[in-house]
Amino acid sequence: MSMDSLRDLYIEELKDLYSAENQILKVLPKMAKKAKSDQLRAAFEEHLEVTKGQVQRLESIFGDLERSPKGKKCKGMAGLIEEGSEMMNEEAEPEVRDAALISAAQRVEHYEIAAYGTVRTYADQLGLSDHSRLLQETLDEEGATDKRLTQLAESRVNIRAQQEAPR
Repeated sequence: MSMDSLRDLYIEELKDLYSAENQILKVLPKMAKKAKSDQLRAAFEEHLEVTKGQVQRLESIFGDLERSPKGKKCKGMAGLIEEGSEMMNEEAEPEVRDAALISAAQRVEHYEIAAYGTVRTYADQLGLSDHSRLLQETLDEEGATDKRLTQLAESRVNIRAQQEAPR
């Protein structure tokens, strides 16, 4: 697709996000299985359900645009997931692995926050207020997930990881 306008860029960025969200849907169950902390496992499982809703919102936007959401692979998310997978598969104490899982998850959240903020701004500039509202809802969810992960890290997971005996 040639990008001759902000609308074209908006659609390309939305396709990128759609790909990113679908990649996340595949990895969240694996992250939940690897988590030792019940609270961290629950956070991943809950975010899986939230992510399904985010995909539905994107599909709604694409329906309104009369465009297909498919056809693009988000390479940025693929890279973040690959790095996270490497961390998940490292030999580590379970508490330390939980800290690594949070690190990987927060990188994903920050990527999404940046991307959703951008497309929400595009939607505003294009006069697509319904899209903007949907994208802001997702942006709010991503921010809440990031805050929850920070709280888990600071109040439990990192403390337990710090207590592991040095080698």
